[in-house]
Amino acid sequence: MRLPLVLTVAGSDSGGGAGIQADLKTMLALGTHGMSVVAAVTAQNSRGVQGYWELPPEAVRAQYRSVVDDIGVQAVKTGMLASAPLVETVAELLAGTDAPIVVDPVGVSKHGDRLLADSAVAAVRERLLPVATLATPNLDEVTQLTGVEVTEEKEMRPAADALLALGPRWVLIKGGHLPGEAVDLLTDGAEEHWLRAPRLDNRHTHGTGCTLASAIAAGLAKGLTVPESVRAAKEYITGAIAAGFPLGDGIGPVDHGWRFREPLS
Repeated sequence: MRLPLVLTVAGSDSGGGAGIQADLKTMLALGTHGMSVVAAVTAQNSRGVQGYWELPPEAVRAQYRSVVDDIGVQAVKTGMLASAPLVETVAELLAGTDAPIVVDPVGVSKHGDRLLADSAVAAVRERLLPVATLATPNLDEVTQLTGVEVTEEKEMRPAADALLALGPRWVLIKGGHLPGEAVDLLTDGAEEHWLRAPRLDNRHTHGTGCTLASAIAAGLAKGLTVPESVRAAKEYITGAIAAGFPLGDGIGPVDHGWRFREPLS
């Protein structure tokens, strides 16, 4: 039986907790075949991002065409794209791809390091979001893209409306930075789904956003609807955060393989 095919277009994380490494681990854990287009290479560890280097657009285009034209794809997830030329290149490629697209508009790392050039924000708004089946911004990225600041739960719906106005079919506003339980809002402007989970006392959460977006893409590749995919992904990431483990001297990663082993001590 052929596995569902999922493609990530993102940056590499040398520490293995986020980026393409997290994407591929998630896709494997959820029973799909993961493939990758490397858009940037980072030097990073548990303490932060020490540097990053973009690949030229022609290298990104060549990787994408090699995979899609031969193997095919049933869902695509985007992550760190770094610059306006890369965003524009990827948006052009996605516009010609007949598969659901999950856009994680990565702007800032878990450690506060900027991963998207200021000059690229407009390209994300104008080129990338309009081709997205689903966009999954955190609250900092909502502000970066729309200017809307969210400090409490009741402000999440206006933020979602502002994101929907930029063109994605669905948006998932991730409220993990708000106090209280971890609440997210999924909406297409007509349907509205509130997803809640207890806030877990674990600081080792590196890779949360990448993992969630990849889990959603895996669900879409299996033929689930957007709400079904998001609910399944929320369950998976909640378990992965609960099992997050220390690595290095700083913030460790979530555990992508938590369903397959005993909790780490």
